[in-house]
Amino acid sequence: MISYYTAVTILLWLTLGILGILVYEDNRIKANNKRMYYLTYSIIALAALAEWTGLQLSGRENIPTWILRLVKCFDYILTPLAAFSLVEQMQLYNRWDKLLKGALAVNTGFQIISCFTNWMIVIDEHNNYSHGQLYWVYLILCMIVLILISVQFLIYGRSFRRENRISLYAIIATIMIGILMQEILGGEIRTEYIVLTIGMALFYIHTMEFSQQSSDQHILEQQIQISTDALTGLFSRHAYSKALEDYGEVPPKGLAAFSIDVNGLKNVNDTMGHEAGDELIRGAAYCIEKAFGSVGKCYRTGGDEFIVLAPLNRDQSEKALAELKEKTAQWHGSVVQELHLSAGFALSDEHDTFSCERLIKEADLAMYAEKSAYYRAKGHDRRR
Repeated sequence: MISYYTAVTILLWLTLGILGILVYEDNRIKANNKRMYYLTYSIIALAALAEWTGLQLSGRENIPTWILRLVKCFDYILTPLAAFSLVEQMQLYNRWDKLLKGALAVNTGFQIISCFTNWMIVIDEHNNYSHGQLYWVYLILCMIVLILISVQFLIYGRSFRRENRISLYAIIATIMIGILMQEILGGEIRTEYIVLTIGMALFYIHTMEFSQQSSDQHILEQQIQISTDALTGLFSRHAYSKALEDYGEVPPKGLAAFSIDVNGLKNVNDTMGHEAGDELIRGAAYCIEKAFGSVGKCYRTGGDEFIVLAPLNRDQSEKALAELKEKTAQWHGSVVQELHLSAGFALSDEHDTFSCERLIKEADLAMYAEKSAYYRAKGHDRRR
């Protein structure tokens, strides 16, 4: 029959193997990062093997003492290295990382020398080992390593959103408690590699969750960029096309479609330059947003062409157009002093057989009728 500790260690190795498979299957992780995960899991597995082997060999008089010393040497080298490998996944190459590597190098040298002395372990005549007179040096080095690891975790946590940091700090706190429990209490308390394995699993979950959140945020930002017109801040042509798809062939009842166009843009572009023309377009968008933004969605569908879709009846639509004219009359730019818009609308309630596109064409006809009246009043061809 295997011992309880052996059974737990076997499950620990299996868990590390499963984590390796999860990393292998995860296409979101880059190849270089995958190798770091594999290395971390391997170091923890080897460290756990060294500790387990040391316990199995202790008290066996038929085993040469030098083998036991060598196994414990590997155990004491790999234990802080296993904790360090967790930090290396963060890829924080700073002064704390250098100090951490320095502390590990000192511990490695100390353990190699101790392998030939009684500094770390003392082996009695029955081949049982106990802590040596300088074991406290190892404990101090471990504490230094743990402190430096905690600092790295705090630094790493800054790259996460505030709401993601608490769980990250809870993971490192759990790992620290598990390691300290074994180092301070000793005896049958063997919690280091159990808590390191649990910590690695939790860290993987936390990292992948953060990666997913970052990916979702990136997708959302891209959607916002695609759906937002860069010049005016209104909804874009893409968002307008998507809205028509969502409405389908038959527009909902109570929908008002507005078609709005800037008057005189070509003349401004020709005489004052395209920067002035852009100011005119931004001014139009500002007035449209002020008049319609609280009741509907405003789209820039072309150079100086705008569409508004809003749940309004005729009286409300006429009031909205009146407010648009008022905002337009009040607007003054830094280069262009005047803004004139032509606008028309059509209501789904009055054209219940129209599709969305046909309804918008009806609004276009009303807008062009107003635009023609504007240019007739000005006494010139609007194309000039």
